[in-house]
Amino acid sequence: MTGKYIVAFKKGTPKTEIDKVKDDIKKQGATIGHEYTTTFQGFAVTLPTTLVSTLESHPHIDYVEADQEMSIAK
Repeated sequence: MTGKYIVAFKKGTPKTEIDKVKDDIKKQGATIGHEYTTTFQGFAVTLPTTLVSTLESHPHIDYVEADQEMSIAK
């Protein structure tokens, strides 16, 4: 089973580490979507749900959360 997630890296994570994580998960069936570089370092990803706990335990990753639509109440 696959899911869509947002992966955020800890502040100051080197680009080389981010690229390594992206390469590693792509080899395991993930598809990288939008990349975030302004507010935080990270990316949107579609990946097998079995990889979520692996990403969450990575020392450079701050959090992994389900990607969802957000709206602002009027």
